[in-house]
Amino acid sequence: MDNLKLRQILTDLSNQQIDVESALNSLRDFPYADMGYARLDIHRSLRKGSPEVVFCEHKTPEQVVSIFERIKQSQIRVMGTRVSPELANYVQRRIPDVRYDPVSRLLTLQEDQPASPNDEQPLVVIVTGGTADIPVAEESAQTLEFLYQRVARVYDVGVAGLHRLLDQRDILMNADVIISIAGMEGALTSVVAGLVACPVIGVPTSVGYGSSFGGLAALLAMLNSCAPGVAVVNIDNGFGAAQMAFAILEQIRVHSHKETIQ
Repeated sequence: MDNLKLRQILTDLSNQQIDVESALNSLRDFPYADMGYARLDIHRSLRKGSPEVVFCEHKTPEQVVSIFERIKQSQIRVMGTRVSPELANYVQRRIPDVRYDPVSRLLTLQEDQPASPNDEQPLVVIVTGGTADIPVAEESAQTLEFLYQRVARVYDVGVAGLHRLLDQRDILMNADVIISIAGMEGALTSVVAGLVACPVIGVPTSVGYGSSFGGLAALLAMLNSCAPGVAVVNIDNGFGAAQMAFAILEQIRVHSHKETIQ
């Protein structure tokens, strides 16, 4: 979309020749930013509610820096996933405002200061089978917090000691979405989904002994869950689970807003 087209849309909106929804529909057709080695969907947040995120693994340090700087021109928040400490150090030397978390391996640049989530917001509860699942869980939790969502963490409540999970029933019952993260045999997700009414997103992790096949056993167990209301993302894909949870919450927000207007 060029400046002339954008100016025409804004003029028509100002003159009340089109309504806000029609203007938004037109703006959803913005082009991407072509950097040669990357085509940045810098307009994604208007369509999806969340901005494009940079998958940093296998990109060169120079590419990551350039992509961060280009996205920064168009939006106030930038996030990169699967970032090694060495890559983070390189980026931080060139963009000092970037923050890095070595547990989640997330790199973030955020110019605004969002208000703390309040108790009226929908709640995502993130549960893990064990402490070894926390890196994947933090990728989920911090992605959602980057998107201004309310998150509660319930870690190390796997089925080897089921009383630990049952002790958290109150918070589980108050969740709008639960992300259940577990390796080994991945049984936690079925147990959680059998207790609650909200959607449960299962994340199998690559934690486990040889016969877990790098998370495949947990993946298959979650896919074959007999508990209803379970969706499953790929092995170690905490980011994908967070995005799915966000999509659910965004629909809740949009429909609540429409009802309020009506």
